Amino acid sequence: QVQLADSGGGYVEPGGSLRLSCAASGRIFSSAVMAWFRQAPGKEREFVAAFRWGVQRSMYADSVKGRFTISRGDAANEAYLQMNRLKPEDSAVYYCARGQDFDSTPSAYRDWGQGTQVIVSS
Repeated sequence: QVQLADSGGGYVEPGGSLRLSCAASGRIFSSAVMAWFRQAPGKEREFVAAFRWGVQRSMYADSVKGRFTISRGDAANEAYLQMNRLKPEDSAVYYCARGQDFDSTPSAYRDWGQGTQVIVSS
């Protein structure tokens, strides 16, 4: 099992940017899929973006397409979510996750970070 630590959340005004980081306790192998989900108060956890590590294939929720970018770092155990043109509706706790299937459902992912809070407000 891989332990994930996500960070980088904070408070930002609408239109601003944040970059979230996810550090894994071990190497992320090429077959793995790294993803970001988010959960706002009173709502279900929803898919944001996913990235297949080895082939660098990515997919995004329609709500963030063109504004968010998921990527891997130079190290073998880092993943990022660059969030631009943030909106108040992007406010949520963001979680990184690791799985084996390129999937947008939370149940497809076994390992989860502890979450990092993002607040977009003026």
